[in-house]
Amino acid sequence: MLGIRYLKVAPTTHVLQYRRGKLVRDGAGLAFFYFAPFSEIALIPLASTDSPFVFNEATSDFQEIAVQGQLTYRTSDPKKLASVLDFSVQGLNRYRSDDPNKLSERLTNAAQILARSYIQKRSLKELLGDADGLVQHVQASLGQAPVVAQLGIEILEFHIVGIKATPEMSKALQAKAREDLLREADEAIFARRNAAVDMERTIRENELNTEILVENKKREVRESQLSADISIEERRASLVDNRVANDRKEAESKAFALQATLEPLKQIDWRILMAVSGGGDAGQNIAVAFRELAENASKIGELNISPELLSSLTQRKES
Repeated sequence: MLGIRYLKVAPTTHVLQYRRGKLVRDGAGLAFFYFAPFSEIALIPLASTDSPFVFNEATSDFQEIAVQGQLTYRTSDPKKLASVLDFSVQGLNRYRSDDPNKLSERLTNAAQILARSYIQKRSLKELLGDADGLVQHVQASLGQAPVVAQLGIEILEFHIVGIKATPEMSKALQAKAREDLLREADEAIFARRNAAVDMERTIRENELNTEILVENKKREVRESQLSADISIEERRASLVDNRVANDRKEAESKAFALQATLEPLKQIDWRILMAVSGGGDAGQNIAVAFRELAENASKIGELNISPELLSSLTQRKES
């Protein structure tokens, strides 16, 4: 029949059928016949949609950066979205307007505005190393943004693929990073050389300390040997002193004994002693006699000694 059509949509598409301005069908994945002249059909996709984006912003130090990423969203309230944007179709599921394409643009613009407030408070170097912070800020703020609530959209994910500076600034940062790495390498080489010098000095100090200890041990050994020699000499000197003292005491003892023996004989005439001892030989007696004559020479007037007597006295007895 003229004007009667059949519509069948996937489960990921929500259908709104209006007849003469009133909503008569509302649901996902529906299949039905409808009279086209009096019906208006709106198809709202429920599946998640990936919307890539690239936008430029300026950092707090007035450096331009390019932020590239992807926004993933899905429709959570089809009626609310259909009331804001025109998702009506004509013919074979062809949208009447370009409003469905504006949805991604609106969400991307909202994400860019939120990202701008974060980027303008940070320097270029901070942002290049803080992409995760930007993602967390935008994703948390975008889920509560008024435009998202008005459109009936649920934000699933917000990804940052890359944050890039201008080519000139990238080269400058690369040069600075290269110089920093070279400086760190030089510092590492310097530190390694210093460590080697310190280790060599420590080894040398240990060697010197070892030599000092060895010399001290040698000196202690020499001192011990010298002390032993001194002790031996002192003992030897003490022994000699003791021996001399003993000899002296022995001599003194003998002298005392001899003195004690001779003391009583001091008052006795020697002639008596000779007589007591047996008179001695004839020569000694004659010698004693001549001594007596010599002592009493003043008393003797004349003394004649014959040659024969002298000869006999001087001749030695034959054994």
